[in-house]
Amino acid sequence: MPVNAMEQTRTEALVNEFVRSVYNWMAVGLGLTGVVAWYVSSSPAAIQMVFGNRILFFVLIIAQLGMVFSLSGMISRMSAGTATGLFVLYSALNGVTFSFIFLVYTQTSIVSTFFVCAGTFLACSIYGWTTKRDLTSFGGFFMMGLIGIIVASLVNLFIRSSGLSMMISYIGVFVFVGLTAYDTQKIKHLAMTQPGDLEAGVVRKGAILGALSLYLDFINLFLMLLRIFGQTRE
Repeated sequence: MPVNAMEQTRTEALVNEFVRSVYNWMAVGLGLTGVVAWYVSSSPAAIQMVFGNRILFFVLIIAQLGMVFSLSGMISRMSAGTATGLFVLYSALNGVTFSFIFLVYTQTSIVSTFFVCAGTFLACSIYGWTTKRDLTSFGGFFMMGLIGIIVASLVNLFIRSSGLSMMISYIGVFVFVGLTAYDTQKIKHLAMTQPGDLEAGVVRKGAILGALSLYLDFINLFLMLLRIFGQTRE
């Protein structure tokens, strides 16, 4: 086999390994979140401990935000084991705080919304991977939309407007659909432009960071869709 062909085959193998690792870790995170959320929601003692104590609940929220910022900003200075441990712990803590959805929404609507979200996510991820269009400029636009959603959500904590909540949900679907395509393309570019770095031993950390991005896109898209289509237990 010619040298160039061998090098291309080797590079493709590295790219495939990296992408497979990203989606595998994302699936691990989502699965862990779902299992923990279901377990907490089925335990009256756990529900009382988490949602009956505001201080503990806000400590969990702050801890999760700290983990996201740590993984996003300092992963290059972490070992692969530390990055993996933080991602797994973050996914588990998300399950604790997201257990409320099993208390608020019917199981049927949760399952149906999950499949709608999975199909939407898959379509957007495929688009982000296959499109020839550079989505970099759109990334900034969607990030601004994300900031707007966060600000509007904080405001709505005080005014408690159902209309504003629904508007946030529809805009949120649009934003996280776009971020899914953008983050997928970013992962593709990382995998295809840095095969040497990937082989040098940073596959795990790069995969964890990519998995975190897609995990956040999926979780937030699911929550927005659940607010729109979910049926409450009331």
